[in-house]
Amino acid sequence: MSLPWNPSKKHSERERWVCIYPIYLNSKRSLAGGRKLAKNKCVENPTHQEIRDVLLAAGFNVGVENKLHPKERSKEPLFRGRIRVQLKNDDGTPVRSEYPTRDSLLEYVGTSICKLKTRQGKQSSSEQTSQPSTSTSKKGKGKGRR
Repeated sequence: MSLPWNPSKKHSERERWVCIYPIYLNSKRSLAGGRKLAKNKCVENPTHQEIRDVLLAAGFNVGVENKLHPKERSKEPLFRGRIRVQLKNDDGTPVRSEYPTRDSLLEYVGTSICKLKTRQGKQSSSEQTSQPSTSTSKKGKGKGRR
């Protein structure tokens, strides 16, 4: 059970950390469907592991929780996960001065996920598989017409 927000809690306590769901950075979602950024700053179907890896590489304190966003329709493990990030120190100053707000942090994560090595491999393999399928579909179109 979650406790109500308490202003006396310090920024270093986990309850005060910023929450990031993968749906916030999913380019396949609409703004009404949960996306928080412009599509050009988002990636297709990000996972909580990718978000965690980017934030750890940037030097943030990160925690992963097994939670599901309310607007997420799929209950699959791929779409599960909530990342908590410490955005501010106890004195109120940002942990990283380049990312003082939640929005600046989301933009950084969205643009950084596509640079991950795992994403680079997925893009090249999907391009290779899509090319032969388009050529075979063109051949099939002519056969059906009379």
